[in-house]
Amino acid sequence: MNLTRPAFLDNLAYLNPWRKSRLETYILQTCISAFVSALMIVAALIFLIEYVGISKTLGAKADVSGLSVIGLMLEKSPGSILVLLPFAFLFGALFAFVNLNRRSELIAMRAAGVSAWRFVMPAAVMAFAFGLLTIGVLNPIASHLNDHYERVTARLDQADAPAQGPANGAIYLRQGDGKQQIVIRAASQDDKIIGHLKGVTFWIYDIDAKEVPVFRKRIDAQEATLRPGYWQLRNAQEATVTGPPTAPYDVLTMPSNLDPQKAFKKYASTQSVPFWRLPGLIHQNRISGFSTALYELKLHQLLSTPLMFAAMTALGAVFSLRLMRLGGVTGLVISGISLGFVIFFVNQLFSSMGKAGVIPIFMAGWSPAILAMLAAMTLIVYTEDG
Repeated sequence: MNLTRPAFLDNLAYLNPWRKSRLETYILQTCISAFVSALMIVAALIFLIEYVGISKTLGAKADVSGLSVIGLMLEKSPGSILVLLPFAFLFGALFAFVNLNRRSELIAMRAAGVSAWRFVMPAAVMAFAFGLLTIGVLNPIASHLNDHYERVTARLDQADAPAQGPANGAIYLRQGDGKQQIVIRAASQDDKIIGHLKGVTFWIYDIDAKEVPVFRKRIDAQEATLRPGYWQLRNAQEATVTGPPTAPYDVLTMPSNLDPQKAFKKYASTQSVPFWRLPGLIHQNRISGFSTALYELKLHQLLSTPLMFAAMTALGAVFSLRLMRLGGVTGLVISGISLGFVIFFVNQLFSSMGKAGVIPIFMAGWSPAILAMLAAMTLIVYTEDG
């Protein structure tokens, strides 16, 4: 029986920059296998935690079946898995190089004069490439699933909660650009018509030369409907600071840069915003006068993801390069795991400082990845040169 190699495997082989080097290819295959195993362990733990959490949260509020809980768990878990992916690369690199060390393969490589950089480089480059894939593909998928999860849970909470009066259902919006800012308040919203508000008040401010908002006029309308490019107001009346109120308008239009499909959509967290939408959302919020700190931090953290993956992989590798016959490998592995948790803590600390405005957003998003990479490179140089 003649068995031939599948054609698609030959095509995938061209993605390996070391396909002509057996040593780097072997290390790369070993690391990929270890990364997949570590990722499966992390994913299994997250699935279990999310299932228990969703069961406790929704089980007491609504009649949700076990199958529905599993579906919600599968929608929420990918976002959490992406957050913990650096640990998967750290543990994967530790497992891969410890196994190579235990089988004395690292000893043979070092005896042949192979540099430690050749050990680490294939795994780090693979982790960097997976980081690019995470930014462009996995993050949008996880954000879409998390957005659907939040909409479903919000609908279940709304069905379980008691009816609220108009005062509690007040809606606030804001729109604007570099010359004008408008604050909008509505007493209620028509659920059957998208963008249809009742009991609406518009406070209109002009931005002066010093970028200070100056109140210009107020518009009260019985109803207002947001359409593409403009507001349509009914039974509207204008009132300025100096002049008396105008006679009511049957119909009045106002320009608007809000999207009717997105203006009334609330996100519970930035995890629901995919990478490709972040720049536009940041620009829209900035010209509307809203704070963009959370979205800018999310953008910089995503952009630094490939560097973080590569750094965690290099750290896992460098803590496993000590020869088994010299002893102390277990202590080094524990030190590597501990350093990974320290980096995770530093990442959370910098994120909190960036949100609070203590440090610049750019520094909060990039510093943990840069520090992790510098630490990895320092340890590799120390390991290589003694």
